[in-house]
Amino acid sequence: MHDSYELQQEAVSETEIYDAIILGAGVSGLVAASVLLRQNNERIAVVDEYAHIGGNHIDWSTNGFTFDVGSLIFQDDSPLLKHFPELLEHYIHIQPTWGRLNPQGKVTRYPISVADDILRAGPIEICRIAFSVIHARIRQRPLRNARDFAAFWIGAYLLRRSGLKNYMARFYGMPPEHIDLELAEKRMMWIKEHSSLRSLVRKMTQKKPPHMKNKQLARPKAGYAALYEPAKCGLAEKGVTFRLGTFISKVVKNDDHFIVIPTEGRKIASRRMISTVPINITHRLCGLEQDKPLQTITLISLYFSFAGDRGFAQSILYNFSYEAAWKRLTIYSDFYGRTDGREYFAVEVVSNDTIASIELAEAEFRAHVARNNIFDGDLRLEGGQILENAYPIYTHGAPAEADRQIERLKQFGIESFGRHGAFNYQPTARVSTLEAERALGYRHPEPADNPADRDQHDKRLELIPM
Repeated sequence: MHDSYELQQEAVSETEIYDAIILGAGVSGLVAASVLLRQNNERIAVVDEYAHIGGNHIDWSTNGFTFDVGSLIFQDDSPLLKHFPELLEHYIHIQPTWGRLNPQGKVTRYPISVADDILRAGPIEICRIAFSVIHARIRQRPLRNARDFAAFWIGAYLLRRSGLKNYMARFYGMPPEHIDLELAEKRMMWIKEHSSLRSLVRKMTQKKPPHMKNKQLARPKAGYAALYEPAKCGLAEKGVTFRLGTFISKVVKNDDHFIVIPTEGRKIASRRMISTVPINITHRLCGLEQDKPLQTITLISLYFSFAGDRGFAQSILYNFSYEAAWKRLTIYSDFYGRTDGREYFAVEVVSNDTIASIELAEAEFRAHVARNNIFDGDLRLEGGQILENAYPIYTHGAPAEADRQIERLKQFGIESFGRHGAFNYQPTARVSTLEAERALGYRHPEPADNPADRDQHDKRLELIPM
């Protein structure tokens, strides 16, 4: 009996006990930790297999150049700063501009240009565009997917001519005909708003994009570690323990406790567990079977430096052309300044059956920009990265399947939310913050910002999910 009691005591001593465990140290996980502290939880553990906080907010540096995975822009009125006001002094102020390479080989306004896509098309094309819109509105067919939704509002002809259909396919990694209608209705309502007569008149008379009331921000040139370290230190001082670079072997539920068993180090346990990591991973760790694993995008990032004539003025350029897999590029030297006289930028490519490596993505990108007369000069690849689980793929039925799997995790006792935890594409840190607060039933005591203003700049920044 004595030996058995000692063994039990030894097992307890090897396990750290917390009020809550959070899987994932991205924005959703950090906000969750902040909210739980405000809800009087004293001991919280944040566990992530990444060695850094910030989740998929990842930078990569070489030879004085610093690149991002993706194109990440913040705002000085973001609710994220209500949780972590110490971040504000570390951001840099930027004035980004957005453009797109259209199928006609012209760099023009993003996401659509009345002048270039409609008026300069000529009388015959304008008639085709108008007929296509009228035809879509009077057919009265049920909308079944993202392609149907977009075609209903701008017509199938303009959808193709503008290149929006091709961009949608690049972003989602599959034709828009296969994308769930629910996503289109949630994330592409800008199409409906921009296709109104009032909006078209405003675009034709407007000389420049509307002024944003809030200031646009980017992470410091030193990278995301320099940005998020103050938030990490602040949380740690209040009782949050970070277990970074920790690979989890499995999660066991013992009576009313969850026990996280890492591949190395001490076990941790809590009555409450929150997951912001991909749903597939959470199911696997808990030993729960999935009838249908959810699909996510694998993103290839290409990092270039350049000297010469880049051929456009905008700092962020989208590929709406009919060719090539790359979907967007961001000129970071517009934000941080040139290095040794060279500009530098990152290119995002959604991996597919044809383009599945950095080498293939680079070769196709070089050939495409050469055909379109951009980046005329010394274009040098500095490096690249491949990121799995970049964001969800919304095939037919995927949102409903995700809801079923989230409910199953809930029945198991796990609260799952965030971009990956809720299989809910969240285009900004603002959205991730608000969703995390909502999931945890938290409202700031101070007055909320004006929803109308928030909606306006979110529509401007994220006119389509990116």
